[in-house]
Amino acid sequence: MSRNYGETWVYESLVGGIPGLDISRRLAVAIQFVLFEVGVVALGWYYGLWDAVVAGTVAVAVAVVGSVEMHRLGAINRRLPTPAAHKRLLFGSSIEIVLGVLAFIALITYMIAWNGALIDRLFGPSPPVPVVYLTLLILWDLTYRIGTSWWSAVVALWRAVHVDLPPEATSRVRRLDAENIAFSAIQLTLVPFLLEEPVLLGAVVGHVLAVAIVCSAAIALS
Repeated sequence: MSRNYGETWVYESLVGGIPGLDISRRLAVAIQFVLFEVGVVALGWYYGLWDAVVAGTVAVAVAVVGSVEMHRLGAINRRLPTPAAHKRLLFGSSIEIVLGVLAFIALITYMIAWNGALIDRLFGPSPPVPVVYLTLLILWDLTYRIGTSWWSAVVALWRAVHVDLPPEATSRVRRLDAENIAFSAIQLTLVPFLLEEPVLLGAVVGHVLAVAIVCSAAIALS
């Protein structure tokens, strides 16, 4: 199915819009996993940061699952018999990247200015520059997925209120909204690494609950 880049996530546009790069979605996700995980393991081995390797591997896994789900959610939404306004709101506004940026800035602010204990616990008092670089890259990937999940939930509620769908499409959007709940719930695998960080723990759990509540409302109203 051909895609206009006004009807894709920013992530999809990057993967599919690079001149001369023509790879499948599966290959793109596989490359993402291999590059990130090799980087995590190699840097963890070189600098002896094995505690960080465990957390990094879980974060990479969550990000990769997020990539798969973004492709799925995007493809299913594009096939829905919804008006152009719905797809323009979901994809064309690029609000998901704005939410991702805000979440990323909030996370970095917390880690640097509020409480540096998490960095010290994972990387020691003088974290190596390559480790910091890769960590920030993975954290951006995670916060972007969080922004996408939240925006999908908000638009789902808008769709449920403003768009009338035939019965067959209604069952599809309900499954789609349930899948978004599952998508956000996967991020709870990060909880074991945040037990000593109540602010971050509350943010992750609160995000998952918020997505579940909004998507459940969309399901009920569809």
